[in-house]
Amino acid sequence: MITYPQDERFLHNPLVQQMMQLPTYRQMHDVMDEVFRDPQVRLSLRHDWLAADSQAAWNGRPAVPLVVCGSLIVLRRWMGWSYRLAMEEVSGSMTWRWVCQLYYQRVPNYRTLQAREAQLSARTVHLIHTRVVALAQRLGFTDGRRVRLDSSVTESNIHDPTDSSLLNDAARVLSRLLRRAGAVLPQVYVQDKAWFRDRHRQARRLAREIGRLTAQAARRPKKAGKRDSLVRRYGQLLGVVEALLEQVHQVSARLAQSKVRLAHRLHTALCDYVPLVEQVVDQTRRRVVQGLRVPAEDKVVSVFEPHTSILCRGKAPPHDTEFGHKVWFVEVNGGFISAYRVLTGNPPDAQFVIPSLKAHRRHFHAAPRQVSGDRGLFSPANEQQARALGVRQVSLPQPGHKSARRRRYERQRWFRAAQRFRNGIEGRISQLRRARRLNRCLNHGWSGFERWVGWGVIANNMAVIVSTLIRRRSSVAKRLALAAGA
Repeated sequence: MITYPQDERFLHNPLVQQMMQLPTYRQMHDVMDEVFRDPQVRLSLRHDWLAADSQAAWNGRPAVPLVVCGSLIVLRRWMGWSYRLAMEEVSGSMTWRWVCQLYYQRVPNYRTLQAREAQLSARTVHLIHTRVVALAQRLGFTDGRRVRLDSSVTESNIHDPTDSSLLNDAARVLSRLLRRAGAVLPQVYVQDKAWFRDRHRQARRLAREIGRLTAQAARRPKKAGKRDSLVRRYGQLLGVVEALLEQVHQVSARLAQSKVRLAHRLHTALCDYVPLVEQVVDQTRRRVVQGLRVPAEDKVVSVFEPHTSILCRGKAPPHDTEFGHKVWFVEVNGGFISAYRVLTGNPPDAQFVIPSLKAHRRHFHAAPRQVSGDRGLFSPANEQQARALGVRQVSLPQPGHKSARRRRYERQRWFRAAQRFRNGIEGRISQLRRARRLNRCLNHGWSGFERWVGWGVIANNMAVIVSTLIRRRSSVAKRLALAAGA
Protein backbone atom coordinates (compact mmCIF):
# COMPACT_ATOMS: atom_id res chain seq x y z
CA MET A 1 0.00 0.00 0.00
CA ILE A 2 1.30 3.45 -0.94
CA THR A 3 -0.79 5.54 1.43
CA TYR A 4 -4.07 5.48 3.31
CA PRO A 5 -7.10 6.94 1.48
CA GLN A 6 -8.21 10.29 2.83
CA ASP A 7 -10.50 9.85 5.81
CA GLU A 8 -13.29 12.42 5.45
CA ARG A 9 -14.56 11.71 8.95
CA PHE A 10 -11.09 12.58 10.31
CA LEU A 11 -10.66 15.65 8.11
CA HIS A 12 -14.06 17.06 9.12
CA ASN A 13 -13.26 16.81 12.80
CA PRO A 14 -13.50 20.39 14.24
CA LEU A 15 -10.18 19.99 16.05
CA VAL A 16 -8.47 18.88 12.85
CA GLN A 17 -10.11 21.71 10.90
CA GLN A 18 -8.77 24.24 13.39
CA MET A 19 -5.31 22.70 13.39
CA MET A 20 -5.12 22.67 9.59
CA GLN A 21 -5.23 26.46 9.60
CA LEU A 22 -2.00 26.73 11.59
CA PRO A 23 0.84 27.62 9.17
CA THR A 24 3.53 25.41 10.71
CA TYR A 25 1.60 22.14 10.51
CA ARG A 26 0.06 22.99 7.14
CA GLN A 27 3.49 23.57 5.61
CA MET A 28 4.96 20.44 7.24
CA HIS A 29 2.14 18.35 5.79
CA ASP A 30 2.43 19.87 2.32
CA VAL A 31 6.23 19.55 2.14
CA MET A 32 6.20 15.88 3.20
CA ASP A 33 3.34 15.14 0.82
CA GLU A 34 5.16 16.75 -2.10
CA VAL A 35 8.41 14.87 -1.43
CA PHE A 36 6.83 11.43 -0.97
CA ARG A 37 4.54 11.94 -3.95
CA ASP A 38 7.51 11.53 -6.26
CA PRO A 39 7.21 8.21 -8.19
CA GLN A 40 10.93 7.43 -7.99
CA VAL A 41 10.92 7.94 -4.22
CA ARG A 42 7.95 5.59 -3.84
CA LEU A 43 9.53 2.99 -6.11
CA SER A 44 12.83 3.11 -4.22
CA LEU A 45 11.05 2.77 -0.86
CA ARG A 46 9.05 -0.19 -2.16
CA HIS A 47 12.22 -1.83 -3.48
CA ASP A 48 13.90 -1.59 -0.06
CA TRP A 49 10.89 -2.65 1.99
CA LEU A 50 9.55 -5.41 -0.22
CA ALA A 51 11.92 -8.17 -1.24
CA ALA A 52 11.53 -9.71 -4.68
CA ASP A 53 10.55 -13.12 -3.26
CA SER A 54 8.33 -11.75 -0.48
CA GLN A 55 4.63 -12.54 -0.18
CA ALA A 56 3.91 -9.37 1.78
CA ALA A 57 2.48 -7.62 -1.30
CA TRP A 58 -0.50 -9.97 -1.47
CA ASN A 59 -0.53 -12.13 1.66
CA GLY A 60 -0.60 -11.58 5.40
CA ARG A 61 -1.40 -8.57 7.53
CA PRO A 62 -1.43 -5.17 5.74
CA ALA A 63 1.85 -3.30 6.25
CA VAL A 64 2.29 0.36 7.11
CA PRO A 65 1.98 2.39 3.85
CA LEU A 66 5.13 3.80 2.27
CA VAL A 67 4.19 7.46 2.60
CA VAL A 68 3.11 7.10 6.23
CA CYS A 69 6.26 5.25 7.24
CA GLY A 70 8.53 7.71 5.42
CA SER A 71 6.75 10.66 7.03
CA LEU A 72 7.11 9.11 10.49
CA ILE A 73 10.86 8.61 9.94
CA VAL A 74 11.31 12.24 8.89
CA LEU A 75 9.15 13.55 11.73
CA ARG A 76 11.14 11.60 14.31
CA ARG A 77 14.43 13.18 13.21
CA TRP A 78 12.78 16.57 12.72
CA MET A 79 11.60 16.68 16.32
CA GLY A 80 14.58 14.83 17.81
CA TRP A 81 12.47 12.03 19.31
CA SER A 82 13.38 8.45 20.08
CA TYR A 83 11.41 5.70 18.32
CA ARG A 84 9.26 5.00 21.37
CA LEU A 85 8.57 8.68 22.06
CA ALA A 86 7.74 9.33 18.41
CA MET A 87 5.03 6.67 18.40
CA GLU A 88 3.62 7.93 21.70
CA GLU A 89 3.47 11.51 20.44
CA VAL A 90 1.85 10.57 17.12
CA SER A 91 -0.63 8.24 18.80
CA GLY A 92 -1.98 10.96 21.10
CA SER A 93 -1.97 13.88 18.67
CA MET A 94 -4.49 14.64 15.94
CA THR A 95 -1.94 17.11 14.54
CA TRP A 96 0.82 14.59 13.90
CA ARG A 97 -1.68 12.03 12.61
CA TRP A 98 -2.72 14.50 9.93
CA VAL A 99 0.83 15.60 9.13
CA CYS A 100 1.90 11.97 8.59
CA GLN A 101 -1.40 11.09 6.81
CA LEU A 102 -2.15 8.43 9.43
CA TYR A 103 -5.71 9.65 10.20
CA TYR A 104 -7.65 7.26 12.48
CA GLN A 105 -5.49 4.27 11.54
CA ARG A 106 -3.58 2.29 14.12
CA VAL A 107 -0.14 3.69 15.01
CA PRO A 108 2.63 1.15 14.25
CA ASN A 109 4.81 -0.22 17.00
CA TYR A 110 8.06 1.65 17.52
CA ARG A 111 10.02 -1.51 16.74
CA THR A 112 8.28 -1.67 13.37
CA LEU A 113 9.43 1.84 12.54
CA GLN A 114 12.95 1.04 13.72
CA ALA A 115 13.10 -2.10 11.56
CA ARG A 116 11.68 -0.27 8.53
CA GLU A 117 14.28 2.48 8.79
CA ALA A 118 17.09 -0.07 9.11
CA GLN A 119 16.00 -1.68 5.84
CA LEU A 120 16.49 1.51 3.83
CA SER A 121 19.58 1.77 1.65
CA ALA A 122 21.89 4.78 1.45
CA ARG A 123 20.82 5.16 -2.20
CA THR A 124 17.19 5.70 -1.18
CA VAL A 125 18.11 8.26 1.47
CA HIS A 126 20.27 10.15 -1.06
CA LEU A 127 17.38 10.08 -3.53
CA ILE A 128 14.98 11.59 -0.99
CA HIS A 129 17.56 14.24 -0.14
CA THR A 130 17.92 15.10 -3.83
CA ARG A 131 14.16 15.49 -4.17
CA VAL A 132 14.03 17.81 -1.15
CA VAL A 133 16.73 20.05 -2.65
CA ALA A 134 14.91 19.98 -6.01
CA LEU A 135 11.71 21.04 -4.23
CA ALA A 136 13.51 24.00 -2.67
CA GLN A 137 14.76 24.92 -6.13
CA ARG A 138 11.25 24.67 -7.64
CA LEU A 139 9.84 26.81 -4.86
CA GLY A 140 12.37 29.52 -5.75
CA PHE A 141 14.21 29.43 -2.42
CA THR A 142 17.62 28.73 -3.93
CA ASP A 143 19.27 28.97 -7.33
CA GLY A 144 22.60 27.44 -6.39
CA ARG A 145 24.57 30.52 -7.42
CA ARG A 146 26.52 30.72 -4.15
CA VAL A 147 28.19 27.70 -2.53
CA ARG A 148 30.06 27.28 0.74
CA LEU A 149 31.99 24.17 1.74
CA ASP A 150 33.12 22.69 5.04
CA SER A 151 33.40 19.44 6.97
CA SER A 152 32.56 18.25 10.46
CA VAL A 153 32.86 15.09 12.54
CA THR A 154 30.01 12.85 13.64
CA GLU A 155 31.16 10.52 16.38
CA SER A 156 30.24 6.87 16.69
CA ASN A 157 28.30 5.73 19.74
CA ILE A 158 31.26 4.07 21.49
CA HIS A 159 33.05 4.48 24.80
CA ASP A 160 36.61 5.75 25.20
CA PRO A 161 38.64 2.99 23.45
CA THR A 162 41.34 1.99 25.91
CA ASP A 163 43.18 -1.31 25.41
CA SER A 164 41.74 -2.86 28.56
CA SER A 165 38.16 -1.84 27.72
CA LEU A 166 38.47 -3.28 24.21
CA LEU A 167 39.74 -6.60 25.60
CA ASN A 168 36.89 -6.57 28.13
CA ASP A 169 34.37 -5.98 25.32
CA ALA A 170 35.91 -8.85 23.35
CA ALA A 171 35.65 -11.19 26.34
CA ARG A 172 32.05 -10.11 26.96
CA VAL A 173 30.79 -10.69 23.43
CA LEU A 174 32.66 -13.98 22.92
CA SER A 175 31.48 -15.33 26.30
CA ARG A 176 27.91 -14.40 25.46
CA LEU A 177 28.03 -16.18 22.11
CA LEU A 178 29.66 -19.24 23.66
CA ARG A 179 26.97 -19.35 26.33
CA ARG A 180 24.29 -19.32 23.63
CA ALA A 181 26.13 -21.98 21.67
CA GLY A 182 26.19 -24.18 24.77
CA ALA A 183 22.39 -24.17 24.80
CA VAL A 184 22.27 -25.31 21.16
CA LEU A 185 25.05 -27.88 20.89
CA PRO A 186 24.83 -31.19 22.78
CA GLN A 187 27.45 -31.70 25.50
CA VAL A 188 28.18 -35.43 25.55
CA TYR A 189 31.24 -35.51 27.79
CA VAL A 190 32.14 -33.59 30.92
CA GLN A 191 35.15 -32.13 29.10
CA ASP A 192 32.80 -30.46 26.61
CA LYS A 193 31.70 -27.94 29.23
CA ALA A 194 35.18 -26.37 29.19
CA TRP A 195 34.65 -25.19 25.59
CA PHE A 196 31.62 -23.13 26.66
CA ARG A 197 33.21 -21.56 29.73
CA ASP A 198 32.24 -17.90 30.40
CA ARG A 199 35.40 -15.90 31.13
CA HIS A 200 33.87 -12.41 31.12
CA ARG A 201 33.85 -12.08 34.91
CA GLN A 202 37.58 -12.74 35.05
CA ALA A 203 38.27 -10.30 32.21
CA ARG A 204 36.15 -7.59 33.83
CA ARG A 205 38.03 -7.92 37.11
CA LEU A 206 41.39 -7.61 35.34
CA ALA A 207 40.18 -4.60 33.32
CA ARG A 208 39.13 -2.82 36.51
CA GLU A 209 42.48 -3.59 38.10
CA ILE A 210 44.26 -2.18 35.03
CA GLY A 211 42.17 0.98 35.26
CA ARG A 212 43.12 1.42 38.91
CA LEU A 213 46.83 0.87 38.20
CA THR A 214 46.71 3.27 35.25
CA ALA A 215 45.22 6.00 37.43
CA GLN A 216 47.89 5.43 40.08
CA ALA A 217 50.64 5.53 37.44
CA ALA A 218 49.29 8.85 36.16
CA ARG A 219 49.47 10.32 39.68
CA ARG A 220 52.97 8.88 40.35
CA PRO A 221 54.71 8.56 36.98
CA LYS A 222 58.20 7.99 38.47
CA LYS A 223 57.25 4.84 40.34
CA ALA A 224 58.72 2.00 38.23
CA GLY A 225 56.89 -0.84 39.98
CA LYS A 226 53.52 0.31 38.71
CA ARG A 227 54.62 -0.14 35.09
CA ASP A 228 55.70 -3.75 35.67
CA SER A 229 52.48 -4.54 37.52
CA LEU A 230 50.43 -2.95 34.73
CA VAL A 231 52.18 -4.99 32.04
CA ARG A 232 51.66 -8.16 34.09
CA ARG A 233 47.92 -7.50 34.40
CA TYR A 234 47.70 -6.86 30.67
CA GLY A 235 49.43 -10.17 30.06
CA GLN A 236 46.84 -11.93 32.19
CA LEU A 237 43.98 -10.19 30.36
CA LEU A 238 45.47 -11.12 27.01
CA GLY A 239 45.71 -14.73 28.19
CA VAL A 240 42.00 -14.72 29.07
CA VAL A 241 40.98 -13.41 25.64
CA GLU A 242 43.30 -15.82 23.83
CA ALA A 243 41.78 -18.71 25.79
CA LEU A 244 38.35 -17.55 24.64
CA LEU A 245 39.58 -17.45 21.05
CA GLU A 246 40.75 -21.06 21.39
CA GLN A 247 37.30 -22.01 22.72
CA VAL A 248 35.68 -20.20 19.80
CA HIS A 249 37.73 -22.08 17.23
CA GLN A 250 36.62 -25.40 18.73
CA VAL A 251 32.95 -24.44 19.09
CA SER A 252 32.74 -22.72 15.69
CA ALA A 253 33.65 -25.93 13.88
CA ARG A 254 30.85 -27.80 15.65
CA LEU A 255 28.37 -24.99 14.94
CA ALA A 256 29.16 -25.17 11.23
CA GLN A 257 28.25 -28.88 11.19
CA SER A 258 24.95 -28.39 13.01
CA LYS A 259 21.68 -28.32 11.10
CA VAL A 260 19.95 -25.98 13.56
CA ARG A 261 19.23 -22.52 12.16
CA LEU A 262 20.28 -20.77 15.37
CA ALA A 263 23.62 -22.60 15.22
CA HIS A 264 24.31 -21.15 11.78
CA ARG A 265 23.51 -17.64 13.02
CA LEU A 266 25.87 -18.07 15.97
CA HIS A 267 28.57 -19.40 13.62
CA THR A 268 28.20 -16.31 11.43
CA ALA A 269 28.40 -13.99 14.43
CA LEU A 270 31.55 -15.70 15.71
CA CYS A 271 33.16 -15.47 12.27
CA ASP A 272 32.44 -11.73 12.25
CA TYR A 273 33.88 -11.06 15.69
CA VAL A 274 36.96 -13.31 15.69
CA PRO A 275 39.07 -11.25 13.22
CA LEU A 276 38.29 -8.06 15.18
CA VAL A 277 39.20 -9.65 18.50
CA GLU A 278 42.43 -11.01 17.05
CA GLN A 279 43.31 -7.52 15.82
CA VAL A 280 42.58 -6.07 19.28
CA VAL A 281 44.87 -8.69 20.85
CA ASP A 282 47.62 -7.94 18.33
CA GLN A 283 47.50 -4.16 18.74
CA THR A 284 47.45 -4.44 22.56
CA ARG A 285 50.42 -6.79 22.59
CA ARG A 286 52.40 -4.54 20.26
CA ARG A 287 51.56 -1.32 22.11
CA VAL A 288 51.58 -2.36 25.77
CA VAL A 289 53.82 -5.42 26.02
CA GLN A 290 56.34 -4.69 23.26
CA GLY A 291 56.21 -0.91 23.60
CA LEU A 292 55.75 -0.28 19.86
CA ARG A 293 53.75 2.47 18.18
CA VAL A 294 50.69 1.26 16.29
CA PRO A 295 49.53 3.44 13.34
CA ALA A 296 45.98 4.78 13.57
CA GLU A 297 44.94 2.97 10.38
CA ASP A 298 45.93 -0.38 11.96
CA LYS A 299 43.86 0.12 15.10
CA VAL A 300 40.40 -1.10 15.99
CA VAL A 301 38.65 1.26 18.40
CA SER A 302 35.46 -0.76 18.81
CA VAL A 303 34.49 -4.39 18.26
CA PHE A 304 30.88 -3.29 17.78
CA GLU A 305 31.53 -0.35 15.40
CA PRO A 306 34.72 -1.44 13.58
CA HIS A 307 34.21 1.13 10.82
CA THR A 308 35.03 3.96 13.24
CA SER A 309 38.05 6.10 12.32
CA ILE A 310 40.49 7.93 14.58
CA LEU A 311 40.42 11.65 13.76
CA CYS A 312 42.97 14.21 14.97
CA ARG A 313 42.18 17.67 13.57
CA GLY A 314 44.31 19.87 15.81
CA LYS A 315 41.53 20.82 18.24
CA ALA A 316 42.07 21.66 21.88
CA PRO A 317 41.51 18.93 24.51
CA PRO A 318 39.26 17.11 25.20
CA HIS A 319 38.33 17.16 21.50
CA ASP A 320 41.88 16.65 20.23
CA THR A 321 41.05 13.05 19.26
CA GLU A 322 37.61 12.09 17.94
CA PHE A 323 36.22 8.68 17.03
CA GLY A 324 33.78 8.60 14.17
CA HIS A 325 33.72 9.87 10.58
CA LYS A 326 34.23 13.16 8.83
CA VAL A 327 31.16 14.43 7.00
CA TRP A 328 31.57 16.74 4.03
CA PHE A 329 28.85 19.38 3.53
CA VAL A 330 27.99 21.55 0.52
CA GLU A 331 25.56 24.38 1.30
CA VAL A 332 23.92 26.69 -1.23
CA ASN A 333 22.32 30.07 -0.73
CA GLY A 334 19.02 29.82 1.09
CA GLY A 335 20.44 27.63 3.85
CA PHE A 336 20.07 24.23 2.14
CA ILE A 337 22.61 21.42 2.34
CA SER A 338 22.72 20.45 -1.33
CA ALA A 339 25.17 17.56 -0.86
CA TYR A 340 26.72 15.54 1.94
CA ARG A 341 29.21 12.71 2.04
CA VAL A 342 30.47 10.44 4.83
CA LEU A 343 34.24 10.05 4.48
CA THR A 344 36.47 7.17 5.50
CA GLY A 345 39.63 7.95 7.41
CA ASN A 346 40.92 11.49 7.76
CA PRO A 347 41.53 12.74 4.20
CA PRO A 348 42.33 16.42 3.48
CA ASP A 349 39.29 18.54 2.66
CA ALA A 350 40.91 20.18 -0.38
CA GLN A 351 40.50 17.07 -2.54
CA PHE A 352 36.68 17.25 -2.37
CA VAL A 353 36.28 20.81 -3.70
CA ILE A 354 36.34 20.06 -7.44
CA PRO A 355 34.20 16.84 -7.24
CA SER A 356 31.61 18.83 -5.26
CA LEU A 357 31.54 21.59 -7.89
CA LYS A 358 31.13 19.04 -10.69
CA ALA A 359 28.24 17.37 -8.84
CA HIS A 360 26.71 20.80 -8.20
CA ARG A 361 26.84 21.62 -11.92
CA ARG A 362 25.12 18.33 -12.77
CA HIS A 363 22.33 18.97 -10.27
CA PHE A 364 21.71 22.68 -10.88
CA HIS A 365 22.66 22.54 -14.62
CA ALA A 366 25.11 25.41 -14.13
CA ALA A 367 28.27 26.15 -12.21
CA PRO A 368 27.91 28.38 -9.13
CA ARG A 369 28.83 32.02 -9.50
CA GLN A 370 30.70 32.01 -6.20
CA VAL A 371 32.34 29.34 -4.07
CA SER A 372 33.86 29.96 -0.64
CA GLY A 373 35.66 27.89 1.96
CA ASP A 374 38.29 28.10 4.69
CA ARG A 375 42.04 28.00 4.24
CA GLY A 376 42.09 24.21 4.49
CA LEU A 377 40.47 24.00 1.02
CA PHE A 378 43.02 26.19 -0.75
CA SER A 379 45.33 24.97 -3.49
CA PRO A 380 46.35 26.61 -6.77
CA ALA A 381 44.93 23.61 -8.64
CA ASN A 382 41.54 24.04 -6.94
CA GLU A 383 41.38 27.71 -7.93
CA GLN A 384 42.35 27.02 -11.54
CA GLN A 385 39.97 24.08 -11.98
CA ALA A 386 37.08 25.94 -10.30
CA ARG A 387 37.48 28.81 -12.77
CA ALA A 388 37.71 26.33 -15.63
CA LEU A 389 34.36 24.88 -14.52
CA GLY A 390 32.77 28.34 -14.78
CA VAL A 391 33.05 29.70 -11.22
CA ARG A 392 33.72 33.43 -11.44
CA GLN A 393 34.50 34.16 -7.77
CA VAL A 394 36.68 31.66 -5.90
CA SER A 395 37.15 32.67 -2.26
CA LEU A 396 39.67 30.25 -0.74
CA PRO A 397 42.17 32.00 1.58
CA GLN A 398 45.78 30.98 1.16
CA PRO A 399 47.44 29.72 4.37
CA GLY A 400 50.95 30.73 5.41
CA HIS A 401 53.02 33.47 3.81
CA LYS A 402 51.27 35.52 1.11
CA SER A 403 52.79 37.60 -1.63
CA ALA A 404 51.80 41.25 -2.06
CA ARG A 405 49.73 40.29 -5.09
CA ARG A 406 47.89 37.61 -3.12
CA ARG A 407 47.19 40.00 -0.26
CA ARG A 408 45.67 42.52 -2.68
CA TYR A 409 43.56 39.72 -4.17
CA GLU A 410 42.16 38.66 -0.80
CA ARG A 411 41.44 42.25 0.24
CA GLN A 412 38.95 42.78 -2.54
CA ARG A 413 35.42 43.57 -1.47
CA TRP A 414 33.84 40.53 -3.11
CA PHE A 415 36.41 38.19 -1.51
CA ARG A 416 35.69 39.50 1.97
CA ALA A 417 31.93 39.35 1.35
CA ALA A 418 32.30 35.72 0.25
CA GLN A 419 34.22 34.93 3.44
CA ARG A 420 31.45 36.50 5.51
CA PHE A 421 29.00 34.30 3.62
CA ARG A 422 31.25 31.28 4.30
CA ASN A 423 30.99 31.87 8.06
CA GLY A 424 27.32 30.92 7.87
CA ILE A 425 28.11 27.26 7.28
CA GLU A 426 29.65 27.09 10.74
CA GLY A 427 26.25 27.99 12.19
CA ARG A 428 24.52 25.52 9.87
CA ILE A 429 26.80 22.69 11.01
CA SER A 430 26.22 23.69 14.63
CA GLN A 431 22.47 23.49 14.04
CA LEU A 432 22.83 20.06 12.42
CA ARG A 433 24.84 18.80 15.37
CA ARG A 434 22.53 20.28 17.98
CA ALA A 435 19.00 20.12 16.55
CA ARG A 436 19.37 17.15 14.16
CA ARG A 437 21.71 15.16 16.44
CA LEU A 438 24.59 14.86 13.99
CA ASN A 439 27.08 15.16 16.82
CA ARG A 440 26.78 11.45 17.57
CA CYS A 441 25.43 8.57 15.50
CA LEU A 442 23.15 6.16 17.36
CA ASN A 443 22.77 3.71 14.48
CA HIS A 444 24.91 0.60 14.04
CA GLY A 445 27.25 -0.15 11.18
CA TRP A 446 28.47 1.83 8.20
CA SER A 447 25.09 1.80 6.44
CA GLY A 448 23.42 2.95 9.67
CA PHE A 449 25.93 5.79 9.91
CA GLU A 450 25.08 6.96 6.38
CA ARG A 451 21.34 6.77 7.12
CA TRP A 452 21.77 8.74 10.35
CA VAL A 453 23.56 11.59 8.58
CA GLY A 454 21.21 11.50 5.60
CA TRP A 455 17.98 11.71 7.59
CA GLY A 456 19.42 14.52 9.70
CA VAL A 457 20.21 16.55 6.58
CA ILE A 458 16.79 15.78 5.04
CA ALA A 459 14.93 16.85 8.18
CA ASN A 460 16.98 20.05 8.39
CA ASN A 461 16.34 20.97 4.75
CA MET A 462 12.61 20.38 5.19
CA ALA A 463 12.63 22.56 8.32
CA VAL A 464 14.33 25.35 6.34
CA ILE A 465 11.68 25.10 3.60
CA VAL A 466 8.86 25.30 6.17
CA SER A 467 10.39 28.26 8.01
CA THR A 468 10.95 30.10 4.70
CA LEU A 469 7.33 29.52 3.64
CA ILE A 470 6.06 30.81 6.97
CA ARG A 471 8.35 33.85 6.87
CA ARG A 472 7.18 34.75 3.35
CA ARG A 473 3.53 33.99 4.21
CA SER A 474 3.18 31.61 1.32
CA SER A 475 2.44 27.94 0.74
CA VAL A 476 3.77 25.08 -1.35
CA ALA A 477 0.79 25.21 -3.72
CA LYS A 478 1.12 28.96 -4.30
CA ARG A 479 4.86 28.82 -4.92
CA LEU A 480 4.56 25.87 -7.32
CA ALA A 481 1.72 27.58 -9.19
CA LEU A 482 3.79 30.75 -9.43
CA ALA A 483 6.78 28.78 -10.74
CA ALA A 484 4.58 26.99 -13.31
CA GLY A 485 3.12 30.30 -14.50
CA ALA A 486 6.55 31.85 -14.88
